[in-house]
Amino acid sequence: MHSRKFAIYVAALTGLAASGLTGCQLTSRTQAKRDAGSEILFNGQDLTGWTGLSDHWTVEDGAITGYTTAANPLKNNTFLAWTGGKVDNFELRFKYRIFNGNSGVQYRSTLVDPEKMIVGGYQADFEAGTTYSGILYEERGRGILAERGQRTHVVDTDAGTKVITLGRMAESAALQANIRSEQWNDYLIIADGNHVQHFINGKCTADVVDDGAKAPKSGILALQIHVGPPMKVQFQDLKLKRRP
Repeated sequence: MHSRKFAIYVAALTGLAASGLTGCQLTSRTQAKRDAGSEILFNGQDLTGWTGLSDHWTVEDGAITGYTTAANPLKNNTFLAWTGGKVDNFELRFKYRIFNGNSGVQYRSTLVDPEKMIVGGYQADFEAGTTYSGILYEERGRGILAERGQRTHVVDTDAGTKVITLGRMAESAALQANIRSEQWNDYLIIADGNHVQHFINGKCTADVVDDGAKAPKSGILALQIHVGPPMKVQFQDLKLKRRP
């Protein structure tokens, strides 16, 4: 790794020890300590605190459930937005399971079209397929900022956004093997200044330092249903812990 890139990356990791992270590794901190001071975002009964298209979002089996059918497809990606305010530096933990299609959680994002509930910004991606779960994608923005398993540095150049690959935490196939198909999986998002990280089932899937001028610093949280074939996605145990 180039010494300057390494210095930038190391500087971005400062302060992660206090959150229970060292580089892109979770420490053995107990779950109770991780959850201390967290805000519960879903009451397990209804969509109080969330807003979206009522014909695509409901509560089923005690979980937030987004769905499309052959008779009720989407013309664009749509989102269920949390109404509790904006987030900037935080830890977000949740469980998900997905049946067909693609989904994700938007963070530091913007509501682009309130009528159609279209959102743009950082997305912690996941899918029923085998390629994209865990990546960092910027919806309606700069696209993929880290493929699964990558550690990257995002910068601006005269030619536009450049994503520099600094290394890998693990191979994509190994991370996919850690994901349970059509079963509940644990997802963790860490956002700390210009440094963001994704974890699925305890494994780091994306580790990004975003020094681009368009890097979002603050915005809303939202859950995605993606255009495509009939699908269902569910979310449980959403816990938000704000950081300084």
